[in-house]
Amino acid sequence: MNERPDLHFGLYMAHRPVLIDYASRLLGTREGAEDIVQEAFLRFLPATSRGEAALPPRSYLFRIVRNLVIDRHRRRKLEAKQSEQDAPDWAAPQAMPTPEESVLFCEGMRRAMDMIASLPEKQRIALEMVRFGGYSAEDVAAHLGVSLRTAYRLVEDAMIAVTTRLQQDTDDLPPHGRKP
Repeated sequence: MNERPDLHFGLYMAHRPVLIDYASRLLGTREGAEDIVQEAFLRFLPATSRGEAALPPRSYLFRIVRNLVIDRHRRRKLEAKQSEQDAPDWAAPQAMPTPEESVLFCEGMRRAMDMIASLPEKQRIALEMVRFGGYSAEDVAAHLGVSLRTAYRLVEDAMIAVTTRLQQDTDDLPPHGRKP
């Protein structure tokens, strides 16, 4: 009975380099391949001593290595999936803007709101209803007493006017972000 483990160990040692090369190709890392081959031997010994190996010993070792690599890939995919599910996006800490970014954002919002306020009344109402109120163009047309086509045109003209004026203001700014 003592000869059998030595026989299996000799068989393992004879095939170890080729098993490591095989596992390295499957895994992409030699260190991981060595771990897989060692684990394969630990599974190989009890199975062969109980007579469970249906394949020749070399083929059986290769099959164990292949199955262990597949198991490792599956485990990594499952762990990655679970780590994604552990912390939902809304629970992740948000990046805090710098004070300069906050000031620039608030200044841009103030300018945009001033521009919206300066639009002709129907354009302003149409834009506010669609962009801020979530109303449809049909709702705008009914509220303003205009055709559906006119409601679309009012919103489009308002968006163009605000975008153009914001772009002009941005182009007028000096490189450091302040007006001269």
